[in-house]
Amino acid sequence: MDVSDQQTGQPDEDSARLHALGYAQELKRTMSAFSNFAVSFTIISILSGCLTLYGFGMKTGGPAAMIWGWPLVGLFVVLVGLGMAEVCSSYPTAGGLYYWAAKLATRNGPAWSWFTGWFNLIGQIAVTAGIDFGAALFLNAFLDLQWGFSATPGHTILLLAIILVVHGVLNTFGVRVVAVLNSVSVWWHLVGVLVIVGVLVFVPAKHQEASFVFGSFVNQTGWGSAPYVFLLGLLLAQYTLTGYDASAHMTEETKNAAKAGPRGIINSILVSLVAGWILLIGLTFAIQDYDGAVNSATGVPPAQIFIDATGAVTGKFLLLICIGAQLFCGMASVTANSRMIYAFARDGAIPGSKIWHNINKRTQTPTNAVWLAAGGALVLALPYLWSATAYAAVTSIATVGLYVAYVIPVFLRVRRGDSFEKGPWNLGRWGKPIGIVATGWVVVIFVLFMLPQASPITVDTFNYTPIAFLVVLGGAALWWVLSARKWFTGPKVQGSAEELAAVEKELKELG
Repeated sequence: MDVSDQQTGQPDEDSARLHALGYAQELKRTMSAFSNFAVSFTIISILSGCLTLYGFGMKTGGPAAMIWGWPLVGLFVVLVGLGMAEVCSSYPTAGGLYYWAAKLATRNGPAWSWFTGWFNLIGQIAVTAGIDFGAALFLNAFLDLQWGFSATPGHTILLLAIILVVHGVLNTFGVRVVAVLNSVSVWWHLVGVLVIVGVLVFVPAKHQEASFVFGSFVNQTGWGSAPYVFLLGLLLAQYTLTGYDASAHMTEETKNAAKAGPRGIINSILVSLVAGWILLIGLTFAIQDYDGAVNSATGVPPAQIFIDATGAVTGKFLLLICIGAQLFCGMASVTANSRMIYAFARDGAIPGSKIWHNINKRTQTPTNAVWLAAGGALVLALPYLWSATAYAAVTSIATVGLYVAYVIPVFLRVRRGDSFEKGPWNLGRWGKPIGIVATGWVVVIFVLFMLPQASPITVDTFNYTPIAFLVVLGGAALWWVLSARKWFTGPKVQGSAEELAAVEKELKELG
């Protein structure tokens, strides 16, 4: 707030815009544009997504699918991100996607909002599970190499639970701590990629040929169709390049949100695209024993590649860099997830909404929503105790859930046409064609990542993504038909200007 705002008692531009959208400034607006970008960049986390699914990629298309699938997917992700960023500029609120859907729908707005919110909710919880599960997997590999703490499903789930508790505690302390750690995380990721790639370039005695890195196709899925396997392999890139909606969910805590939020979305994608491709190429050149890495006793092929290429000591050092990045990523994911839960609960769309919308008066953070995010992630990852393919399924759930939620507002913005009210950051005449292509791509991946990933299809290889969606979204649909359609009207405004001011005054006095 500038001096004139303080003297007149009038809300600053960000708060005024939030008031116009119907909400009080309940959350502390302390984040800079860089911090907003940092949250999304941290959740994308190339050192998490790329590396935790690298073993999946080695079996599902191999180097050629990973190296060329990355820029292919990246092109479409940029288009989805551009469409989202334009809408974010018009509606900078923590509700993000489901709020946008309600405002952009020309009819049946509450229904569009309801299902967008539930797709986003399951995607957010699944991506938190996937990120912290990957961190637990890598940490288990390190503990196994260092102290013989064997890499078993039970140990990995135990480590996951501990990590989620730590992330819950960190997010309970308040947005300032998380903002600082997210800023550190950006440099950890960028410097970490440079260190890892630098070591893998200069230390190994030999490297793979360029023809292997850019042209070798490996199929260990059991399926006979190379194009089908290549498309399945796109999950590595598509899953990694998720989570940038965090910039939208953090807009109520960001200064100059109508511009900083959209820029956070786009810049996090672009920086991740460049750094991620460098990381994938560097790691693939350094492979010493392909089959040995795929079948590593650690359960983490990149860890085996590090050790084979650089020796045990250096390899474990590189593994620690990855683990640090993944822990930063999981912490930021819990942050963004909790804001989405808080906003959705604010509008009564989650069972027990009064509990999850509750704000910690001292820290002005949605503490209860933080713990729901962490607890839900743990529950979603538990099937790993019985099925080794559960991690790939969790990543599919995250990818499909998030991207459907991402593209619904973009699709509705296309339908709006010239009646769409643009914000200060917009695409001009390119908004509609970009939105059409982005929507088409999400339709493709929605079908693709529901399909079987291995053959023959057994209890152990079954892709349970469709079942998870059927349970959660089927429940949401049933709730909508039987009850919610009668009372859920979409995002609710909190009151008149005077009532919003009263809410903010109370929080200020308590703080």
